[in-house]
Amino acid sequence: MSFQELNATNMNLSTNYLGLQLKNPIVVSSSRMTGDLESIKKCIDAGAGAIVLKSLFEEQLRIKTQSTMDGSRASEMYFWFPEAKNLVMEQGIKANMEQYLSFVYKVKENSSVPIIASINCQTPNEWPHFAAAIQEAGADALELNIAIFPFNNSMASCELEEVYIQILNQVKKHVSIPVSIKLGHYFTNLCALAHRLVENKADGLVLFNRYFRPDIDIDSMKVVEDNYFSSSEELPESLRWIALMAENNLGCDLAASSGIHSYVGVVKQLLAGADVTQICSTLYLNGIDYLTEIIHGLESWMMSHNFETIKDFKGKSLNKQTMDASFERVHFMNRNFD
Repeated sequence: MSFQELNATNMNLSTNYLGLQLKNPIVVSSSRMTGDLESIKKCIDAGAGAIVLKSLFEEQLRIKTQSTMDGSRASEMYFWFPEAKNLVMEQGIKANMEQYLSFVYKVKENSSVPIIASINCQTPNEWPHFAAAIQEAGADALELNIAIFPFNNSMASCELEEVYIQILNQVKKHVSIPVSIKLGHYFTNLCALAHRLVENKADGLVLFNRYFRPDIDIDSMKVVEDNYFSSSEELPESLRWIALMAENNLGCDLAASSGIHSYVGVVKQLLAGADVTQICSTLYLNGIDYLTEIIHGLESWMMSHNFETIKDFKGKSLNKQTMDASFERVHFMNRNFD
């Protein structure tokens, strides 16, 4: 069944995320796939409710510029004229940013669904004013993929979390479009940080950012980098925290990410209280057209349970009696291994 045929039925898969109306809760998350206009068009044709563009990395702005000045003659020249180096760096950053802005504009011009720009950032310095330019280019919302790995023995946990708040505050000064934060799960008190982000006007949270998963080849005895895709076994981690955040009325929208490989994962996250689900790996593994199959599976499940809208069942699996035992407790009180 095609996506057009699905639309001909009486089911209503529409939902609201970051103040945007989506035709369904399936969002294609930031990846190499969403850095290509033709792939984005295919995702939209397959039924995507929204697209998160490939992230612009904060470091990318400077690294690309720096690479143009690494030659010996260039290095020597800028050594004697540091103010010229600063000028060239600024101009290079501007050129790199304009390339991203042009992409945002082009995608938006060719899109019929909400487009969410993405910035992968680590500091609140200098770059946040570019967020305003991204808004001007037509992005409907902005996802801040803040990826600060907690491995710094000179920085306390609270100091690390403060950087997240500072980044959010600086960006919010420059834009009026909704801003979501994509978080990792390496925090001593994720719930407290989430509440602080909402207090500082985060419009949504995406759980979770998926860090690089290293492995070791025991024959070559080297670290390998081929563990790119998520697996469905990773679903419970975000499911736990989506449920906890939703049940405790966090006060912002929630997007579930990582480990969602079929309509089953989508349904579980919506039952846990997610507003939308973000998918990526499954489209690489099964092809972009598989998105249509996920949507069809969601609709078929809704029909079999007599649900006409997403609101009819979103968060339905949560209640005060089961929260502590089902989602909050980390250890089992009793387990039968027989």
